Amino acid sequence: MTHASETTNATDDDSGFKTAGKDHGNGNGSGNDSGNGSGRGDEGTSHLLSTASLPSWLTPVARAARTIQPLQLSRFLPPESGAGRQSAVLVLFGEGERGPELLLMERAGSLRSHAGQPSFPGGSLDPEDGDPRTDGPLHAALREAEEETGLDPRGVQLFAVLPRLFIPVSDFVVTPVLGWWREPSPVGVVDPNETARVFTVPVADLTDPANRVTAIHPSGHRGPAFLVESALVWGFTAGVIDRILHFAGWERPWDRSKQVPLDWRA
Repeated sequence: MTHASETTNATDDDSGFKTAGKDHGNGNGSGNDSGNGSGRGDEGTSHLLSTASLPSWLTPVARAARTIQPLQLSRFLPPESGAGRQSAVLVLFGEGERGPELLLMERAGSLRSHAGQPSFPGGSLDPEDGDPRTDGPLHAALREAEEETGLDPRGVQLFAVLPRLFIPVSDFVVTPVLGWWREPSPVGVVDPNETARVFTVPVADLTDPANRVTAIHPSGHRGPAFLVESALVWGFTAGVIDRILHFAGWERPWDRSKQVPLDWRA
């Protein structure tokens, strides 16, 4: 099994994510809700996706996902040849005691790469997941989440996918699959050799300017990061969260000069 966080190599905190003020548009599109184009993971409308009965607070996320274009997220788009290691992550929104929240996991500290790094559940597509251009990423995101966290996929309503993102360093093509945790189920560490913990983060903490920083890698690469739940969320995962907050209109002004250095083991 390949962890979703393995799509975030040492230099992937410069994975091409756009930052506020550098977007190619405002995320509202041009009135074309198909949102398809180079890099999108939803070439066809999947019967596995539904926006019915979503909570009202998820409406701006679903709206943004319909219209956002690949270049509004990242300058690195999947190869037109179709090459690359196809993978998917589950960006799962739930509702906890403090309101909307996201499900994350933290890699075991004993791993040789990305030890202790938070990530979304996810990983590489398996042949049985199906076509990577249609439903394959949806099946993979749910399957990997179940394998890694014990999540019951029957309680998850998938409602959108974001454009596929390419990470040149690791050759991963990653499809972020958005879900609503309609019927929460118990989650936790399934394999302690791979995962240190499974936890949720309130969206209120992710939007709190006090918890937002810029992560600086020794190589000079920099990207958005979050100091939440006793963890530093950075790299690919932080980039996706940052863009969702921005295009959903949830982002609050924060001090980008506040920096947190990473080390070479990151």
